[in-house]
Amino acid sequence: MAAARRRSGELEREESLEERIEREAREAAEATDRGSGPDLLDVPAAVVCAFCGDADCSGCRDDLEDLSRSGIVSVVAWERAGVPVFSRLWSTARSTTRDAEGFFELLPDGPLMPALRFAVLSELLASGAAFASFVAVAAVIAPEWLGHLARDPAARSVTLRVVLFGLPAFAALLVAAHAAHGLSIDVGATRQGARGARSRALRFGLYACGWDLVMGPLGAIVVAVKEGMQAALGLAGALSGLPTRATNAFVRGCYRLEGERSRAALAISYVGASVATLVFAVAILVAIAALVLI
Repeated sequence: MAAARRRSGELEREESLEERIEREAREAAEATDRGSGPDLLDVPAAVVCAFCGDADCSGCRDDLEDLSRSGIVSVVAWERAGVPVFSRLWSTARSTTRDAEGFFELLPDGPLMPALRFAVLSELLASGAAFASFVAVAAVIAPEWLGHLARDPAARSVTLRVVLFGLPAFAALLVAAHAAHGLSIDVGATRQGARGARSRALRFGLYACGWDLVMGPLGAIVVAVKEGMQAALGLAGALSGLPTRATNAFVRGCYRLEGERSRAALAISYVGASVATLVFAVAILVAIAALVLI
C-alpha cells in the first residue's frame, strides 16, 4: 500500500514537472510571436554614444575637426562643432590661462588647421583691442595729433596704409612667435632623448596665442563682465609666470620630461622663439617703413 502511494506521488511529480515544462514552452512561443522573446528583451547597453545614446553608434559628427588623430573626441572647446565661434574661442583662451597646466599637459595631437584658425583670430582680436586702446589714450593725451592725422589727406593715407597692413602683420608676428616657441620645444625635447611630437608641439604654440587675447585689454573687459571686477583686477597676478608653467606642463605631459631635462628643453624653446620673433619683427618694420616712404 505504501509502495503504491510512493509510485503515485512520483507520477504526480513527473506529471507536474511535464506540465510546467509545457507551460513555459507555450509562454516562450507566445513571447516570440509577439517579438519580445528572451533574446529580444531591452537590456541597457554598457556603453552608449554620449551624443545620441545609441549603443551601436560609430560616432556622431565624425569629422576631422571633432576628432584628434588618435580618434578620441577632442578635449579642446575650440574644436567642437555646434557651439558659437566666440563662445568656443573664449572658452579655449580662458582654459589656456586659468587652467593652463591642466590644459596643456593633456593637450592631444590633432589637426593643425583648427589650431591655426584659433591663433589667427585670437591675435587679430588682441591686436585690434591694443590698437583701440592706443587710440583712446592718444585721444586724451594728444588730441591735436589725432586731429591732424584725420584731417590731412597725406597723413591720413599713410596712417591707413600702416594700420591696414600693420595690424594683420603684427598678429602674424605673434602667431609666428608662438609657433616657433612650440617647434623649439620639440627640438629641445628630442635633444634630451624624448620621442619627437612636432605637430603636437606646434598645436601647443598655436593654442598658446590664447594668452595674448586674455592678457590684453579685450580679455580684461570680458573677464570683468563674465567673472567680476575682482577677477579682472587680479588677472595680471594670476598670469604671472604663465608661459613657463604651461610649457613645463606640456613637456611633462607630451615628452615625459621633468627636472633638469625639462629645463634644458625649455631653454632651447625660448632661444628659438626669441630668434624667430626678432626675424619677423625686422621684416615687418622694413615693410612698414616701405609703406611710409611710398
